[in-house]
Amino acid sequence: MEMEAVESNTLPGAAGRRTSKRGRRVFLACVFILANNCFQYTAFFAVSTNLVNYLKDQLHVGSKAAANGVTNWLGTSSITPLVAAFLADAFLGRYWTIALFLLISVVAYVVLTVSAAAALESAAFYAGLYLLALGGALQPVLVSFGADQFDEADEAERGRQSSFFNWFYLSINVGSLIGGTVLVWVQSSVSWGLGYGIPALLSVVTVAVFLAGTTAYQRHQPPGGSPLTRVAQVVVAAARKCRVEAPEDASELHECEADDGMSAIQGSRRLAHTDQFRFLDKAAVETAADKARPSPWRLCTVTQVEELKCVLRLLPVWASGIIFAAAYTQMTTTFILQGDTMDPYVGGFRVPAAVLSVFDTLSVMLWVPLYDRVIVPLARRATGRDRGFSQLARMGVGLVVLTAAMLAAGTLEVQRRRVVARHGMYDTNTGADGRYLPMSIFWQVPQYVVVGASEVFTFIGQMEFFYDQAPDAMRSLCSGLSMTSFALGNYVSSALVTVVARATARGGRDGWIPDDINRGHLDNFFWLLAMLCIGNFGVYLLIARWYTYKKTVD
Repeated sequence: MEMEAVESNTLPGAAGRRTSKRGRRVFLACVFILANNCFQYTAFFAVSTNLVNYLKDQLHVGSKAAANGVTNWLGTSSITPLVAAFLADAFLGRYWTIALFLLISVVAYVVLTVSAAAALESAAFYAGLYLLALGGALQPVLVSFGADQFDEADEAERGRQSSFFNWFYLSINVGSLIGGTVLVWVQSSVSWGLGYGIPALLSVVTVAVFLAGTTAYQRHQPPGGSPLTRVAQVVVAAARKCRVEAPEDASELHECEADDGMSAIQGSRRLAHTDQFRFLDKAAVETAADKARPSPWRLCTVTQVEELKCVLRLLPVWASGIIFAAAYTQMTTTFILQGDTMDPYVGGFRVPAAVLSVFDTLSVMLWVPLYDRVIVPLARRATGRDRGFSQLARMGVGLVVLTAAMLAAGTLEVQRRRVVARHGMYDTNTGADGRYLPMSIFWQVPQYVVVGASEVFTFIGQMEFFYDQAPDAMRSLCSGLSMTSFALGNYVSSALVTVVARATARGGRDGWIPDDINRGHLDNFFWLLAMLCIGNFGVYLLIARWYTYKKTVD
């Protein structure tokens, strides 16, 4: 990073050429990273999208056991990114963590392919599957590594860094579209061996693509040691000094002074003191005992204390994402239940309800360039911010947009139930008997499109926010933390469905979500979700007003 400084006597032309060369190198690095991410997710979604059918058809697992098997695997896949993120921040660095986990994923896909082609026992398949849950855990590390390539001290590069998060999320959706359609078709129509062999080949390509970009990756965040140890040291030191008064003047707190603005944590900039969570400041109060017997478990730097404060400030924002994820996941549950009863035919072609999620993906693919090339420049002129919106404002917009999606789903359900009543088709068109309501399934498209728009604001905003607001030496871990809100949202959704179904079915009533939804009130469930989204947004506004952005000492 020191090489980027330009002496004052450098000719303007030379400085411009140097800046242009660096810009091309950053662009090339991002191309390698985005291509790598797209290939990874193409392979991953090829396996995950059709996994339940493989378990049922090839391993002869019952429907309930197959569904639980997929749920357990996806849950594990949501937790393992924290493992990769911890290793990247603490010990290996992001480059070597990515390389290692890509190799693990290659082994996983090979095991899956051999298992599918040779019809091996389920133990071999599950071994490959859970290896993939580990090897495919790279999103927080890869997105952090890509964002690292931009110089945050440069205003223009900060704007391009914000744009990178948009295109990174787009690459995920391109991969999911190809893997979840083309490769699933190969599995169902050609063979499982070939359907898993292509992802195995793509996993090899991802390794080759990542390594090919090695010379283009110019900025590497070095591992700073275990962040969990540093957090524990602050808590212990503050507890030991609970009776010590923290000074009003923050400059009297202990800090490692360096002319380059770097802290004692390797590769991490010094953080400016903030007034929140003042109790933790006690950990940075230097006493006579600290001078006599210095110990990191008794005396911490201001930067170390601020690291913990950063994480504590992120937690309420993280929690607000749980309700968002719970509403978002209706796209794979209640939206499909709703669509199963509607007319799926276009001419003589049948469109399964689950396939309509492709409109969510297409919406994301439309909204990303629209947001990046139209909305941000307009917002930039209006607000004067490099990124157009503040990160908290961007996420807040997504929360409101998802509320609109729940309202759209509820409105459609009201109309669907009217059609059910008009034709008296309460028990005859569950979809399983081949009879459907005289109402096209494509009326669901608007709610899928609105959900896609909400992703562009909130999910991408979360990626950028958790990277930007995390301490330098904890960025992978905090990016991984943001992903766990999505996993918890799925669990909250399941619990909500169970509670609502039982609570509304008392006294012999059908309830809101019976097995035959034509006799239920799914519209009321969507209204409930909309109310939860509105309440979540209200709480989010309070969180956003309370939040203090991270400041570095440069």
